[in-house]
Amino acid sequence: MNRTIRLVGMLLFALGLATMFLDRAQPAPAAQAVSSADAATRIAALESLIPDQAHIMADVGEHFANLWFAGEAENWPLADFYLSETQSHLRWAVRRIPIRKDNAGREINLNNILQAFENSELKTLKRTVSEKHRPRFEQAYRNSLTICYACHKAADKPFLRPGIPQAPASPIMNFDPHAQWPG
Repeated sequence: MNRTIRLVGMLLFALGLATMFLDRAQPAPAAQAVSSADAATRIAALESLIPDQAHIMADVGEHFANLWFAGEAENWPLADFYLSETQSHLRWAVRRIPIRKDNAGREINLNNILQAFENSELKTLKRTVSEKHRPRFEQAYRNSLTICYACHKAADKPFLRPGIPQAPASPIMNFDPHAQWPG
């Protein structure tokens, strides 16, 4: 009898294991090799979904304009936010097109220009925001516009002349650091 119980127990255990393995999902079929033509088509389709550099730079302009108004209002946390957004979008724009050819066919290394800008005027802007010093902020902002324009000229786009914004890029944004909700 003990032997029969053990045999039945072993059979039930074996059936349990078999059921466990039968319920498992079947592995997906192996991926098919993608031809280079298919890969090129897929890459082109994906690239068409990514904003172009002009679109990204429009975002930079909006963030940089809002930075001016945040600094003017001495809303330093908001100024820090817009400065970070500006820098983030500048990096995105350079990742999108790191090398641009000028009208003479020479390569302009935008990454080098951005690094120089980050290590000079953007660093100064960051410091003036951290120090909450409006007069130095205003001067650093103006100096940054000069650097921006130098980059535009280097890329054969001298017609892109940044200036001190006359109105915020985000009219819905309240720049008053003392505003209460809803502001």
